[in-house]
Amino acid sequence: MSSRVRAILGAQWRCTWHLLTRPGGRVLAGILWLFWYGLWASVGVAAGIYTALASRADLAVVLPAILMGTFLFWQLAPILTTDAGASLNVRKLQLYPIPDGELFVVELLLRLITALEMLLVLAGTLIGLVANPDVPGWLPAPALLLFVAFNLFLSAGLRSLLERLLAIRRVREIVVFAMVTCGALPQLLAATGRGGHLLRLLSFRQSVFVPWAAASRLALGSQTIPALPILCAATVAAYVFGRLQFRRSLRFDAAAARSTGSSGSAAWADRLYAWPAALFSDPLAALVEKELRTLARSPRFRVVFLMGFSFGAIIWWPLMHGGHSGPGGLSYPVVVSGYAMILLAEVAFWNQFGFDRSAAQLYFSTPAPFALALRAKNVAGMTFVGLEIALILLVCTVLRVPLSLASIAQAILVTLVFSLYFLSVGNVSSVYQPRPVNPEHSWGRSSAGRFQLYMLLLFPAIAAPVALAYLAAWFLESRAVFYGILALDALVGTACYHYATRAAVAAAEKRTEEFLAALSQDGGPFVVE
Repeated sequence: MSSRVRAILGAQWRCTWHLLTRPGGRVLAGILWLFWYGLWASVGVAAGIYTALASRADLAVVLPAILMGTFLFWQLAPILTTDAGASLNVRKLQLYPIPDGELFVVELLLRLITALEMLLVLAGTLIGLVANPDVPGWLPAPALLLFVAFNLFLSAGLRSLLERLLAIRRVREIVVFAMVTCGALPQLLAATGRGGHLLRLLSFRQSVFVPWAAASRLALGSQTIPALPILCAATVAAYVFGRLQFRRSLRFDAAAARSTGSSGSAAWADRLYAWPAALFSDPLAALVEKELRTLARSPRFRVVFLMGFSFGAIIWWPLMHGGHSGPGGLSYPVVVSGYAMILLAEVAFWNQFGFDRSAAQLYFSTPAPFALALRAKNVAGMTFVGLEIALILLVCTVLRVPLSLASIAQAILVTLVFSLYFLSVGNVSSVYQPRPVNPEHSWGRSSAGRFQLYMLLLFPAIAAPVALAYLAAWFLESRAVFYGILALDALVGTACYHYATRAAVAAAEKRTEEFLAALSQDGGPFVVE
């Protein structure tokens, strides 16, 4: 490893350590990491115990499935969760005399860090295979190392390719829709009674011509002659693909790609964004219009907005038995709307000033009070929540989900009540936990990692009022009780919103310097997503 690579990785480690050593950051991050990686370490231990005790015949069936699952998680999880870990900001690193090959090495090391979960599973599997007396002890290690290299090269290439595709206007939405549809395809096949197609697809894992099956055959010492060349060829092809895509990303002009597009839609878009002027007076109307335009033009927001009514509808369709109500009268539109609300909250509520970054100082240098800017962001966020609900109901109509006036009213009212509590928490978190976000990044977290842990603890309290309404309606078998408790939840939520908003405005005025300094921070040569 060259001194330049060590310097870049050292800078990344110091940045990460600085984040962890903030007040309370080390403990919270340690708890979260311990839980998450402890869970995957236990999966690795279970895989190791099984592979150590299983017979050779059982391993010939199960090991390809383990490796195929590892491959799918490694390649698809960062895409479907829109959270791909740390990566290089190649625009900034190109200022330094660093060869492309060394930058590619750093990118591979970052991709390796992103896949720690799968490395734990593969490490446990390797230890179990070595301990199994029916398996040749010298074959599992090179087989799994080649499999790791194959996944590493492929993940680097896929990320580079997707970054370029998601930077092109109107193409990114098609790419995201294709990705989420492929991710939900197994559930759709199983729910529509076409499980035979799914079983045939899964049986393909046994073919020696796919990398996971070739790695399995090589590790078990069966058919090593075809398995070794196939796995080596797949690894070389993945390396060529990854290196080529990374090199193209280095030469890619994202600004030029984003600027391509038709200007013929500008007229009707201007009319669409002008509706706040009919309801509000300036400067609130102007601020709301600015927020609507900012969110609508942000690839990060558009990707999440699209996933809410597309991926949400697809992924919950089989779980809700084809759109029918679940336990306690929980309807399909309510579930999908709640899922979309959670996705939108990440980019529209929790960190509302993230897209403004250093431009947020405008809110403190104009005569308009800061409270007005916060209110405008809330109105813009709720506008997209309403649009999301309308699109979800349209998708339900296309899928021929039985929609009654009660289910439609339930979806609208429950989502609005949820929104009150989400806005209450989001207004406070946007001031106390601001984080600059590049709106051109189509994936990644828009709120700080520490706040993610806070929300993990707070979400049961946010969901409790609506859950109480459903529980009371189920227990008393009364729809009137449900709407009565929901109305009470709305009153409490309104009070929480007013109190939280006042507290957020007071905090912003008191800690203006810290607030603006946090939003003005530059991420340096790394993008942590």
